[in-house]
Parts: sequence; C-alpha cells; structure tokens
Amino acid sequence: MAEPRRPPGGGGAEGEGLGRSRGGFTTKLHLSADGRCRPLSLTVTPGQRADCTQFKPVLEKIRVPKPGPGRPRNKPDSVAADRAYSNGPCRDYLRRRGIRDTIPEKTDSQAARLRKGSRGGRPPAFDEERYKKRNTVERAINRLKQSRAVATRYDKRGYVSSARPQQQPSSSGT
Repeated sequence: MAEPRRPPGGGGAEGEGLGRSRGGFTTKLHLSADGRCRPLSLTVTPGQRADCTQFKPVLEKIRVPKPGPGRPRNKPDSVAADRAYSNGPCRDYLRRRGIRDTIPEKTDSQAARLRKGSRGGRPPAFDEERYKKRNTVERAINRLKQSRAVATRYDKRGYVSSARPQQQPSSSGT
C-alpha cells in the first residue's frame, strides 16, 4: 500500500493535527458514529482547538450509502452530543437542518438564562433516554484507539486521515 501523500510544504501545524494544550502535545478526534458504533465521519485537529468549531464540519462529512441507487444520505435523524456543543450556533445549525438534538445545557448558560427570568426563554428540550445512547460515540473512539497506528499518533495526523478513503458501513450481519 502506498504511503499517503503529504501536503505541499510539509503540512505545518494544520496538516499534522498535532498541537499544544494543557495536557501537552495532543490531538483531538472529532467523530460521528451510528447506533452500532461505526464511524460515519472523522475530523482531526490539534489539541488546543475548541470542540464546538468542528461540529458543523463533522456533520457535513456524513455520507451513508443507500442500498439501491441514489445519492448517499447526509442528514442524521438525531444528534446526541456532550456539553461542549451546547451553544447557540450549534443548536441553530441543527434547527436549520431539521435535526433533533439531545445536548445537555451548560450550568453557566442555565444560570444566565434563569437570571434573566421570563426574558431568558425556556430551556432547550432534553431527553435523558436518548442521551444515554451517546456512549456509542465513546465506544467508537475507544475502538479506534485500539488500533496501533492511532495510538502512536501515526493516523492522527491530518494528512493521513484525509487521504484515507472513507469506510463504508457493511450491510452484512456481523
């Protein structure tokens, strides 16, 4: 198998997907997964990059092929995310696309809304039963980390993950 082509100029910090954060030299994997822990889309960023900045790019990369002819499906039925994505732009994006969301409200946002009283509006809807299914993403990330290439950061580099063809979900009953 041929080695993935590096971006022109060596890639730099953006091409590497490696960066400094409080934890040291780190990489973040932003992932969406289906209900069976299969990755649907993946974005690699340096460790200091905020999670919410990658919300829209990860959702826009989703492509689920149809069993017959036609374009692949690119809109999930619903999204369950953690508190890092509990902000106005993420919720507005989901509302515009007609995607149901289950994202817990941050405590500081909740306090600010309550301080405003009746002007603060109503709290966003939250379904605890649907939120419990969010662990499928955590399990998909853990499965990826079992791979030696990801654990040693070889596949965490931005130019490697973008050069690799997307895995298509299998339709077999395995």
